[in-house]
Amino acid sequence: MEMRPLGNSGLTIAPLMFGGNVFGWTANEEMSFRLLDAFTDAGFNAVDTADIYTVRVPGNTGGDSERIIGKWLKQTGKRHKIMLATKVGGVFSEEKKGLRKKYILQSIDDSLARLQTDYVDLYQSHYDDLHTPIEETLEAYAEVIRAGKVRAIGTSNMSVERIQESLKISRNAGFPAYQSLQPEYNLYDRQQYETTYAPLAAAENLGVIPYFALASGFLTGKYRSEADLSGSSRTRYVSKYLSPRGYAILAALDAVAAKHQSKPATVAVAWLMHRPGITAPIASATNMAQLQGLFDAVQLQLDAEDLRQLEEASGY
Repeated sequence: MEMRPLGNSGLTIAPLMFGGNVFGWTANEEMSFRLLDAFTDAGFNAVDTADIYTVRVPGNTGGDSERIIGKWLKQTGKRHKIMLATKVGGVFSEEKKGLRKKYILQSIDDSLARLQTDYVDLYQSHYDDLHTPIEETLEAYAEVIRAGKVRAIGTSNMSVERIQESLKISRNAGFPAYQSLQPEYNLYDRQQYETTYAPLAAAENLGVIPYFALASGFLTGKYRSEADLSGSSRTRYVSKYLSPRGYAILAALDAVAAKHQSKPATVAVAWLMHRPGITAPIASATNMAQLQGLFDAVQLQLDAEDLRQLEEASGY
């Protein structure tokens, strides 16, 4: 398995990250364990989660994904095989949110308890906190790194300007610097990343681990009309993709998949892996067949005509 450096963090990861947002939501504990076992047995090592997964799911309390991963780590003893990434800064509750130092110091301990480990490899600012000074946030990260609870830090859902300011403060004040970027990026959602974040990531050598690699499932080809969304837990995420441009992208995915005797989801993830500067896309699976499709993406070699067809259909 090819291992890629994650920016300047010293961490290395395989070219696919498992998105843990499904654990405790669309994948129950038993299936989550099976998926994680298959993922690591195939040679992959990077798992991404967050403290707030799955706080918005009825009946859940937040931290559910971390708890499932923690039980799996405890049961299997595979902590040493995992590059474990989690996040802080999302809205856990009205009292638990943001990037204040006091909150970060408490949240990392809460995450470590749920994950049943004494450190995480990558700790990420999930959402920006405009009410907390950047210096305060970075000071908290410096403290948890010194304590051995975190190896490196990254950011997600933060503006380019705020990332640049954070990196400047890190350099000037000697704080740890963000080493990775987790942006929304896929065949449909291209413009913002490619026009704003990609130049920054290249200039600063940030590792890039995009989320929504399959556009919340739209790029699997499963949802091609409003009728297909009936009863789906992903309705509010996918509806926006049912557009002429979305259908053109699906047609291109269908064509390339047919050519390679593959599947649209596999092609969509392979396209991301072929993009310059991308360390590893994050993608989720809720059953073994879906997971195999993600594995196949690593082996799928898209030629120049494939890439042209996909990029022409998804142009902006």
